[in-house]
Amino acid sequence: MEPKQTVTGQTHDAGFQVGVRRTLPIAYDEAWRLITGAAGLRLWLGEAGHLRLAKGARYQLADGAHGEVRVYQPNHHLRLTWQPTGWERPSTIQVRVLPKGASTTIAFHHEGLPDSAAREQRRRHYEAVLRELEQQLPASSRG
Repeated sequence: MEPKQTVTGQTHDAGFQVGVRRTLPIAYDEAWRLITGAAGLRLWLGEAGHLRLAKGARYQLADGAHGEVRVYQPNHHLRLTWQPTGWERPSTIQVRVLPKGASTTIAFHHEGLPDSAAREQRRRHYEAVLRELEQQLPASSRG
């Protein structure tokens, strides 16, 4: 039996997925505050009002998307479900900060996307988020 064909970003088990990362010249605890503070959450997740970052916390965004925090490891890892209006099932977003010398890599991984168009949209979204986060750093940090 031949293996099932997949396209870029498609897995046999998790549907479509995308990963985007960037290394920034900041300490990992600063990177964590940057992405989990109110402005950072608004940037990559959307308008969540007061999202409580704790395992099991549920949230609803202003645009109707909703989900639940599944993993919360401060200064390291956040995983949550994300289900926009009209999607049959939730997808999973993982955010990690990874120390890299004096810098930190911020990584977004999104799986369970319904199709390649959603994958491409989320890839562009996370790339824009990382560019914006980098622009928020003091000019002296950006080299």
